Amino acid sequence: MNTHALPHWDLSNVYPSLDSPEFRGAVDRVRVQVQDLEQYRSEHKIARAGEVPAQAADLAEIIAGWLDRMNAALVLADTLGAYLSGTISTDSYNTTARRLLSELEPVFVQLERQEILFAGWIGTVARQRERFEAALAVAGSSARHSFYLKERVEQSAYLMTEAEETLAAELALSGIWAWSKLQGVITSQLKVPWEQNGSVEDLPVTVVQNLRVDPDETIRRRAYEAELRAWQSVRQPLASCLNGVKGAVVVLNRHRGRGDALHQPLDQARIDRHTLEAMLGAMHDSFPAFRRYFQAKARLLGKETMAWWDLFAPLGQAGRQYTFGEAQEFIQQQFGTFSGRLVSLARRAFEQHWIDAEPRDGKRGGAFCMRVPAVNESRILCNFDGSLDQVLTLAHELGHAYHNECQVGKEPLQRRTPMTLAETASILNQTIITDALLSQPLERDEELTILEGFLSDAAQIIVDISSRYLFEKEVFERRAVAELSADDFCEIMLRAQKETYGEGLDPEYLNPYMWAWKPHYYRTDLSFYNFPYAFGLLFGLGLYVIYQEQGPAFLPAYDELLRNTGEGTAADLAAGFGLNIRRRAFWENSLKIIEARIERFESLC
Repeated sequence: MNTHALPHWDLSNVYPSLDSPEFRGAVDRVRVQVQDLEQYRSEHKIARAGEVPAQAADLAEIIAGWLDRMNAALVLADTLGAYLSGTISTDSYNTTARRLLSELEPVFVQLERQEILFAGWIGTVARQRERFEAALAVAGSSARHSFYLKERVEQSAYLMTEAEETLAAELALSGIWAWSKLQGVITSQLKVPWEQNGSVEDLPVTVVQNLRVDPDETIRRRAYEAELRAWQSVRQPLASCLNGVKGAVVVLNRHRGRGDALHQPLDQARIDRHTLEAMLGAMHDSFPAFRRYFQAKARLLGKETMAWWDLFAPLGQAGRQYTFGEAQEFIQQQFGTFSGRLVSLARRAFEQHWIDAEPRDGKRGGAFCMRVPAVNESRILCNFDGSLDQVLTLAHELGHAYHNECQVGKEPLQRRTPMTLAETASILNQTIITDALLSQPLERDEELTILEGFLSDAAQIIVDISSRYLFEKEVFERRAVAELSADDFCEIMLRAQKETYGEGLDPEYLNPYMWAWKPHYYRTDLSFYNFPYAFGLLFGLGLYVIYQEQGPAFLPAYDELLRNTGEGTAADLAAGFGLNIRRRAFWENSLKIIEARIERFESLC
């Protein structure tokens, strides 16, 4: 397809340019806001050894003053960060943007420090329980942020001293953040020699990765082999990056009194260990069904067993290429069957150039949606190749944009959604489209195409993410003892893939370098980025069953759920729909939906 016709996102309504007075003025303002926040904190002795006003009204006023200043600073800082990240993620060669981001990063560190100091103080305040609860009952910002405040109190138990937390935040700029940025630069600029029609061209690795959906197995295998050679060439610096990130997390967890590497991610996900174990256990028991799907697909491809490069091989009419315009029309039509608000949001995203779809040199791989707070908009990055998989990816990211839309009007500290719930709207969007297609009269090849799109994605989220979870768990355990080599990372990854894919894939042709390019492993602020995706898929499917039962009556409660994901635990929000996520039965019921589609897929083979 002609990738040059694909849209780039427009950030000009955020700031006209990097050298514009608007952008420069915003940078100056956020620095003033951070200084004002520091002055306010100092004046009111907001620190672990600080004072606690005797009167609840006075305490509520001080808390509200800090919350209001922090929220204002976050709106501007997050907008500047989104603008710069949006520029760099689509053009990593933009040295001006990279320099400006590095100049702004100390502001992010100062905001992080302010929040740490506030958490230490509010933890002290909460020891005087009656006074703290009375302050939360005072109308205003304190009352509106009661969930945030109580969560800060709980997490204050896992803080180092103020001096240590300040030092850790400042060192992050030249430490774990630097390792993460290096991984992004290496992977976004990596080129792969590709021979076609007698000539060799250096293609971005993201373009070669998109060849995994080519109908021709020869091309898919060549792309797989070329990609592995490319990762082989940069394995040492990427192994250093991963060692740097995971090693720093291990040290910080130990000094903060965290039980293990999962402790903080579970708190961030707002679920308990029992819930995670129930979900992972149900997922493990579903592996045989997914292996039957892999084996059935192999038969359709005329093979005994699939290799890694066959995972995304198209079936039936799946080789059809969608233009971006066709994808837009298709998505809007299906969204319209669900919600007028959803289709309206999608139209805005397409018409107002929120989407960057063209794969190109210097652009990061994968897909994501980011919020731009100052303009109450989102921006979506994808690498569109015309496949049904990419159409579903676009619908998925529009779900994140819809989630953002539902939270408009909430303050930044009220919008902090855990990854477990952040996938709810995106998964539901994909389910809307898939289910609508499957409900139509279909020819065999058409049905296979749609089922394959759904099952391929579900297999990634249940089976492959299970392998990523096992990989990261062992990496953390071993990194606590010593650094790991690139060979170690590859060996752990291959073992995890064999344990999860089992006889569903040829063990001779797996992907030892999945750790090299997945940016989630290099997240400095969120370990175990993987299991929340599985939570999102299964939770989204569970909600979709309720939607099928209730119809339009479901929508107000659904929108309210999305609006409040920053102000409740996953279990409490799920309970509003009568769902008990701590019971294994909930996860098994969601997996039964997938397994039923696997059975239907097998019957068509």
